[in-house]
Amino acid sequence: MLGICRRYINNLADAEDIMINGFMKIFERINQFQGTGSFEGWMVRIMVNESLTFIRRNKNMSVEVSLEKAEPEPDYSFMHTNLDTDQLLKIIDEMPVGYQTVFNLYVMEGYSHKDIGKMLDISEGASKSQLSRAKAYLRHQLLIIEQELKKKSHEK
Repeated sequence: MLGICRRYINNLADAEDIMINGFMKIFERINQFQGTGSFEGWMVRIMVNESLTFIRRNKNMSVEVSLEKAEPEPDYSFMHTNLDTDQLLKIIDEMPVGYQTVFNLYVMEGYSHKDIGKMLDISEGASKSQLSRAKAYLRHQLLIIEQELKKKSHEK
């Protein structure tokens, strides 16, 4: 559950607090679990909601600055063999809050843009826009890493 909270909250101490609050809610509301679906899925939803509540209270959820210029696509085959999971998670961790939140809800949790809009109190279009910008941000960062890796391999 800590991993779920960390996907939304960059600070480990805050993520731990959110996880503890989430477990408190789970224990307080265990009688509300109706057995339709998995217990783990129910717990995950509580952790996600706790994380989103924290973001709404403590972070600016406004639409972030967009990446204006179109960039070429990274060489994903090169990246597949030269990029490790920690580097990718670090890129996601460094995304602006709005991008990261929508990216996690859509890509990692599988929510629809309609559901994300309701959860974050934004329009469905804003959710789609944030996801598009998150993907552009990710591509941009991957291009930078690709260039650095290729430069290092040529120096050898």
